Amino acid sequence: MPPELTAVLALCRNLPSPPGIALRIIELAQDPEADITTAADIIAIDMALSARMLRIANSPLYASRRRIENLGQALTMLGLNATISLALGFTVTQGLLARDSGNGHDLRERVWRRSILSALAASQLGQARGLRRLEELMLAGLLQDIGILALLQSHADTYPPLLREADDNAALLAAERTQLQCTHADVGTWMAGQWDLPRYLADSIAHSEDATLSDDHFQACVQLSGTVADIWLDTDPDAARERALAQVHARLGLDSAQFDQVLAKISEALPTIASLFDTAPTTPTRVQLLIDHAQELATLRNLRQLQDAEQARRRADEFEARAKRLTEQAHRDALTGVLNRRQLEAVLEQEFLRATRHGWPLSVAFIDLDDFKKINDAHGHLTGDEVLREFAGNLQGKLRTSDTVARFGGEEFVALLPNTTESVALDVIRRVLASIVITPMAMSEGGPLFVTFSAGVATQGGYERFADVQDLLRAADDVLYRSKNLGRNRVIARSPSDEPFTRATMESGSAA
Repeated sequence: MPPELTAVLALCRNLPSPPGIALRIIELAQDPEADITTAADIIAIDMALSARMLRIANSPLYASRRRIENLGQALTMLGLNATISLALGFTVTQGLLARDSGNGHDLRERVWRRSILSALAASQLGQARGLRRLEELMLAGLLQDIGILALLQSHADTYPPLLREADDNAALLAAERTQLQCTHADVGTWMAGQWDLPRYLADSIAHSEDATLSDDHFQACVQLSGTVADIWLDTDPDAARERALAQVHARLGLDSAQFDQVLAKISEALPTIASLFDTAPTTPTRVQLLIDHAQELATLRNLRQLQDAEQARRRADEFEARAKRLTEQAHRDALTGVLNRRQLEAVLEQEFLRATRHGWPLSVAFIDLDDFKKINDAHGHLTGDEVLREFAGNLQGKLRTSDTVARFGGEEFVALLPNTTESVALDVIRRVLASIVITPMAMSEGGPLFVTFSAGVATQGGYERFADVQDLLRAADDVLYRSKNLGRNRVIARSPSDEPFTRATMESGSAA
């Protein structure tokens, strides 16, 4: 900054300066040992400042579940860093605006509106980018143009025309460099040094008008905040939005939808912030239309995403169900619907290992329909298939859900009864036989068709222990053939104590 300008600023008697309470808060901001109690004691001295801190704590910006009733609650909820930043913003800006209606008053109001909008823009850009120092961003955005306010005071004759004639911020910077050999950012940095503001604020002001956006996200948010604020102030908000979006996307990576959300949040928070700083910037109609249109598009996008997600979920459910059906079909016998032989071997292996590990009994019943060939010969294979389907359904329905029924091949079936002793398994299969022989399996021209079956039961555990599942299955098969040799229509077990001709067996035979 030229020495002549520095001298003019230093000798300017009406240049704004922070009030006493602001100086104490500035000292607090520089103190690494500062705590919330000390901050509360300082803020409590100024009733207006205390009221503002209470209002902002209860504002939509800090939506609390309960109403904050006193300053202590407000500062505790805000936290130390936010408290100091907000208090600095409220106090330092008190001297920046002369509330007279003289020359340059309208210009100061315009600059102040841009400062309020920049404060919100810096904070909302930082939030969208995932930064945490939102109050510090708000303060940096608020104070970045203090150099303009200082120049309006120190150069009351020459600077207001320069400011009025500038079409935009870029034109203003060019005019400042031509006439003053510096920019308002340089003047603002000098003022920050005079006021002993925290270093991050001085740096933010110093680089706020750099031609190249900073690699630091905090500083970039401050630099971009003025461009975003100009959307509210430009005579062509659409063009201003496009310029701001291009820069925000290039530096912060926000897309159009995310950027429009930032604009919507600025518009929503503007009345609250404006009232806290005793000013009244509003959202122009065209800007509000832009925001409303963006919100409508966002709603439609969200609805479409929800619809797409729902369709994707339904497709996934359908694929899962289809895969489940295909898996189920691969595991089941196509004719009868019970497990096929291949899946039987897998289930039997699992049950055998479980029974061996826990010492539980595992019973296997090998079942063969008696004289089934005669049904095919007399009534045809379609009727035979109907008998097999009906028999398999009846057998499955009369066992527990934990039991397994599988078609071994032809008219042969296997029933697995986990955790079931030989005697219990024998009783269960005999009861099934007693029910089957009185239940018609199909209808023919000559009337209902009834069937009987022969079965052999073998059990892992108890009387015998088998080396593997094949030995267990082979043992049940051997007993089945013994049952057939004894006259069919009966269920016998491998145990030598089992009597082949029990009363249940004879009753089943007579019923057939």
